[in-house]
Amino acid sequence: MALSPRQLSAPHLKEAATTLSLAGPATLAMLVLIFIPSLLVAVFSFTDYQFGARSFHWVGLDNYVTLFTDRTGRRAVTNTLLYVAVVMPLSMIFSLVVALGVQSVSTWSPRLATMLRTAYFMPVAATLVAMATVFQMLLHPSLGLINQLIGLVGIPGQSWLSDRGLVLYTLAAIGIWETIGYNMVLFLAGLTAIPSQLYDAAEIDGANNWWDRFWTVTWPMLGPTTLFVLVVTATRSFRVFETVATLTQGGPAYASDTLVYAMYREGFVYFKAGYSSAITVVFFVAVLILTLTQVRIVEKKVHYR
Repeated sequence: MALSPRQLSAPHLKEAATTLSLAGPATLAMLVLIFIPSLLVAVFSFTDYQFGARSFHWVGLDNYVTLFTDRTGRRAVTNTLLYVAVVMPLSMIFSLVVALGVQSVSTWSPRLATMLRTAYFMPVAATLVAMATVFQMLLHPSLGLINQLIGLVGIPGQSWLSDRGLVLYTLAAIGIWETIGYNMVLFLAGLTAIPSQLYDAAEIDGANNWWDRFWTVTWPMLGPTTLFVLVVTATRSFRVFETVATLTQGGPAYASDTLVYAMYREGFVYFKAGYSSAITVVFFVAVLILTLTQVRIVEKKVHYR
């Protein structure tokens, strides 16, 4: 409903000016940095535009067809899905176990619990490229500490980063290690928020061991936290890039190629902006569908308090 000239008094104008001054810069920044670039990426995905070219042609869905029919494109898609399928559930399980362990330690040694939280969170605070370089040394086929340790028990050393059958799972293990600390902090926050009276009531009702208390109290009350961790972990897993770029560059023979690294390679190495934009759109749609599916399925079982 429009305001009449009489209603446009000084207080109304002052309130409108204040609102514009507060929301305007953020809105403008979102338009310039997010929405307009996203729109341009969507438009370029239907063209054969290359960086530096003075013209381009509309190619329709050719870039998308190439992505899903070309062997390299299909490999990037399947590698990404496999990486997510390994990292997402295992990192959440390990994170929850670590959070439960740290919480139990905090009851009798708060100082030790603080040290454990710091140690597990260190990979999150450290630069992942630097950590990837450390892993490159640890996983060296002849000089690496990992092969030397497994050699002590009679297991032959492996080419962790050059074996096509192992490289993706090696990167997934690094991804799990990287994610545990962040998810642990989130689960610890959820565990701390659970009222202790619920455990007392569960014990009165017959939940005498830790397993019964976990399934009747802890797990249901962690529903909102678990949903958030699930969405965040899926998103982080889909956009894996640093370890691939530092350790394998998508090799050997594209065995560790992922969507985000393929997007970088096609756009900034081969300068195929149109094809790279198509990969970006597919990446965005995949993350959106996965997130909406998780929220739709998991939220039905979430107990908000």
